[in-house]
Amino acid sequence: MNIKLSIEYDGTDYCGWQAQPNGRSIQEVVEQALGKILGAQIRINGSGRTDSGVHALGQVANFIYDGGDIDLWRLQRGLNGITPADIAIRRVEAAPDSFDARRDARVRVYQYRIWNDPWPSAILRRYSWHVHEPLDVSAIEQAIRHLEGERDFASFQAAGCDAAHSVRRIYRSRVYRQGGLLLYDVEANAFLRHMVRNIVGTLVEVGRGERAPASFAELLAAKDRTLAGATAPPEGLFLMEVRYEEGMKDEG
Repeated sequence: MNIKLSIEYDGTDYCGWQAQPNGRSIQEVVEQALGKILGAQIRINGSGRTDSGVHALGQVANFIYDGGDIDLWRLQRGLNGITPADIAIRRVEAAPDSFDARRDARVRVYQYRIWNDPWPSAILRRYSWHVHEPLDVSAIEQAIRHLEGERDFASFQAAGCDAAHSVRRIYRSRVYRQGGLLLYDVEANAFLRHMVRNIVGTLVEVGRGERAPASFAELLAAKDRTLAGATAPPEGLFLMEVRYEEGMKDEG
């Protein structure tokens, strides 16, 4: 049986999604909970990695279970009873045998949140980047126009990224205000390591007037990470949604 999970988490206290020897990961915690409930060693396949401190409202994962039929409602209830409060299993459902949460993903949607206010927020400090200087939203809007379409994003790729190539397609990106928050939404077929955070760090330079909006076209052409801005901190980044082919679109 192929089972699909939709997972929400606060990534503050984790080393990221992927299980690794030097820290506690989201994947590890969910696999341990599944093992306790199902009495078997379970390996889950996530739609994509999120780094240390990054959050998710719509992470998707799947796993194969050969131990017989499962009451999916009871499984969801059990997982939410075992996992810590900063991880929530939002949906558990049966998937086609061929479904692969990572390979079959067609669109990934991220949001980056900037608290753009002279004074810090005690509540939002875990879920946004505090930038106290006023940011020019119009200039940022001009800059992100250069990003849409199929581009080589080498200038926004972190060192050590293991992607086979740096070409990605951004379908949509926009920036807008919501009270004191400045929000950047971006949808793409896939993302390079730190790609969104590197873009945001450079956009903030544009918003501060330190870099011209047109420089984004030059950055893309240069394919040189050293020419872009600093990496924005992880706490402002959210994996919002992962979309699949019709019939497997995640609605959670």
